Amino acid sequence: MLSYIAKRLLLAIPTLLLVAVAVFLLIRLIPGDPAQVMLGEGADAASLAALHHDMGLDHPLPVQFAAWFGHALSGDLGHSIVTGEPVASMILQRFQLTAIIVLVAVLLATLIAVVAGLVAAWRRDSIIDLAVVGSASIVLAVPSFWLGLVLLLVFGLKFGWLPVVGYVPFSESAAQAALFLILPIVTLTLTQSGVLTRMMRASSIDVLRQEYITHARAKGLAERVVLSRHVFPNAFAPTLTLVGLSLGHLLGGIAVLETVFTLPGLGRLMVDSILARDYPVVQGCLLFTAFVYVVVNLLIDICYPLLDPRVTTQ
Repeated sequence: MLSYIAKRLLLAIPTLLLVAVAVFLLIRLIPGDPAQVMLGEGADAASLAALHHDMGLDHPLPVQFAAWFGHALSGDLGHSIVTGEPVASMILQRFQLTAIIVLVAVLLATLIAVVAGLVAAWRRDSIIDLAVVGSASIVLAVPSFWLGLVLLLVFGLKFGWLPVVGYVPFSESAAQAALFLILPIVTLTLTQSGVLTRMMRASSIDVLRQEYITHARAKGLAERVVLSRHVFPNAFAPTLTLVGLSLGHLLGGIAVLETVFTLPGLGRLMVDSILARDYPVVQGCLLFTAFVYVVVNLLIDICYPLLDPRVTTQ
């Protein structure tokens, strides 16, 4: 097992390096000059040249990348052009809120998908199966921002049960902060449960066709035991891969939902930084997003052999 983990870690290193190169080059392709943004439109050429030298922008791109990547490895992602704050602290502060929403929503969506997918596969072509597949297809087709707006309209404006605009940090009031997170979590749970349920159902149907399932039933095992001990571990492995992909993508920044619900998360920070041409923050957010995506999928790869006995750890 340790050799398997070491191999996966070694494979993640070149991936992160390629991601860093891609992020660095993409930022350089964005129109505009960071020095011009900092000094304003009326800055003279001498001031721009001096600031270019201070920021290292007058060096060749390989030299700039080496300097930036060296600082990034030590956790220094630079400072925001707009606020002057360290980019790393800004990202970590905003990421906490995003992580809470995404982790809770994906966990709930996974639980719903496992139960609904197993039951639908077990009762294939029945009314229950049609209801599960139909519901999953509907929530899969509905855009998350539209569903969020509908929930805000119904539970926020019409009934007044939940707040509509703003956010209260957990440090000030945990109860109030939880109220602001209910609708985003529900929205994300519903949108993610659709695709996970369909995957779990398809995997469960394939497993139920296997001979060892017939053998388990022939031994007189109850259907509950067959589903929990024999079907679930093998059927959940492909779904776990999809969970990892969804989790990595969402943790990188749910900009649309954070904008709809006015939440100060990582995705909202990236959008605001792009509009403000705050290149160090955009660059740091992109690199952090890619890093989170790679790490999450690395963890999924490590957990995969625990569920699927066909995956070897050699």
